[in-house]
Amino acid sequence: MKFSLVLLVIPVILFVNTACDDKNTKCTESNISANFENESHNNGQNCVSCHKSGGEGKGCFNVCGSVYTSATSSSSLANVTVKFYTQPNGQGTLKYTVKGDAKGNFFTTEDMAVAGLYPAISGPTGTKYMGSALTSGSCNSCHGNSTDKLWAD
Repeated sequence: MKFSLVLLVIPVILFVNTACDDKNTKCTESNISANFENESHNNGQNCVSCHKSGGEGKGCFNVCGSVYTSATSSSSLANVTVKFYTQPNGQGTLKYTVKGDAKGNFFTTEDMAVAGLYPAISGPTGTKYMGSALTSGSCNSCHGNSTDKLWAD
C-alpha cells in the first residue's frame, strides 16, 4: 500500500514542481535588442507590463524603451545606442550600453543596475542626455506618459 501511494504521489509532485519552475524560470530567458533586428513590437508602451515575472513577454526586461525622431513624433528612430553613465551629460564612467533595434525599441534581460545612472541616447546625428538620474530601467513607464517621449537626432 505504501509503495502504491508513493508511486501516485511522485508524479503529482513532479507536475507541481515543473509548473512552478515554468513561471519562475521565465526571467532566465534572454531577450536583447540589437541594431537592424525587427522582431520587437508595441512601440511606446510600457514593456515591463508584459516582460516581467509572470508576464506574457519573453524574458524580464531590466532596461527597455522606445526612441522617436522628436518628442512629439510618432516616427520611431531606428538603431540607436543607449549608454548609461555615472555622471550627467556622458561624464563619469560608462557602465552599460544597449543597442536599439530597427523599430526604435531597446531592451535587455541582462542584469543591469541602472538606478542612479544617467542615460544618453545616440542617433545618427547626435546624442541626447537625461539630466536626472534614473529611478527605473522601464523608460516608457514615464516617457510618453508623464514626460516627453525619448528622442534623438
